[in-house]
Amino acid sequence: MKLLALETATEACSVALYVDGAIRETFAVAPRQHAGLVLPWADALLAEAGITRRQLDAIALGRGPGAFTGVRLAASIAQGIALALDLPLLPVSTLAALAWQGDGPRRLAAIDARMGEVYLGAFAADSDGLVPLAPEVVLPPAQAQLPAGDDSWVALGTGFAAGQGVLVQRWAGRLRQVDAAALPHAADVARLAAPALARGEGIAPERLEPAYLRNDVALTLAQQQARRG
Repeated sequence: MKLLALETATEACSVALYVDGAIRETFAVAPRQHAGLVLPWADALLAEAGITRRQLDAIALGRGPGAFTGVRLAASIAQGIALALDLPLLPVSTLAALAWQGDGPRRLAAIDARMGEVYLGAFAADSDGLVPLAPEVVLPPAQAQLPAGDDSWVALGTGFAAGQGVLVQRWAGRLRQVDAAALPHAADVARLAAPALARGEGIAPERLEPAYLRNDVALTLAQQQARRG
């Protein structure tokens, strides 16, 4: 199985190549440089592995949520390659890819969504990967709710530093580990996509639906004043 994976939904940009369980990845925190990096990195990884694009079985991508331009970039590049090569797409939640870095049975992923909000997802780890425990949301951190139960959680992502760490303060008794600097990686997109491809879950490129979660890209003056109280 040969997959090319892209993840550009945050300030981090990464491309990974999955070949029969082995993964090569190029990753960098490179705000506003993603568009110029993705394709050269992809070509370099393929060349290093001695593989051509036509030997790929599918294209995987982080489908968001995240920065609008970053999510749209991964979607457009992945669709373009998949259409040109007649390959299926494997969209993977960016929050799930972020949560994959954790090592506990219950994992929270949160990305700073700016505008006083965070993107948030809760997942349970099982033998097949990660199972969402609630719909992914975008909301002010003070309004976020944990799934019911007494579980302790591993928390990952920049959303846990947003608003001076509101989520960490609110959930301190239920967070056993926090990495507020964690960013999603294309390698983890590939790790989640590979079993999905084996299960026949690839989709036609034209069916891709990026996960933006919100349509507004900036607060109006009235919204800014309302949030300041």
